Amino acid sequence: MAADLSAGALASTAGVSRSMLSRIESGLVSPSIEVLDRIAVGLDVPLSRFFGDQVDRTDCSFVPAGKGVIVERVGAVAGYRYELLGHLLSGNAFVEPYLITLSEDAQPYSTFQHPGIKFIHIVSGRVKYRYGSRTMELKPGDSLLFEARALHGVELIHERPVSYMSIVFTLRE
Repeated sequence: MAADLSAGALASTAGVSRSMLSRIESGLVSPSIEVLDRIAVGLDVPLSRFFGDQVDRTDCSFVPAGKGVIVERVGAVAGYRYELLGHLLSGNAFVEPYLITLSEDAQPYSTFQHPGIKFIHIVSGRVKYRYGSRTMELKPGDSLLFEARALHGVELIHERPVSYMSIVFTLRE
């Protein structure tokens, strides 16, 4: 994509079949150095580009408004809609940014518990949010950052519609 070439054009320039290029890209085949060199020439990049440390890799995820991936969570709380707003494939941090929207029939649920650090930011509605033994009244614009191993979640819905950003940070093992 960075070279502004289609897969077919790269395959032709590099003298590699499209199917072979696809298998290399998918990690299904380990190409020879000769084939990698031809692909590097076709991309106008040094061969060393293919051997760079993945720690140095940086990713960017852009999701247009309303185009997040709706995630169906097994055992999810009824009426809680999770829209994934991005993802990163590099580094040691695992980040899950969601827009969570509660449907009109969604019930409060304050016993979420999982590893990581969680950040929430209220977009609409008013709720009483539980974190461990504490409760807080949250309204649009309010944010909360906490260790997610403690029980947490919406304890009472004061005003609908309710939507909030939820970003969970964990380390990859």
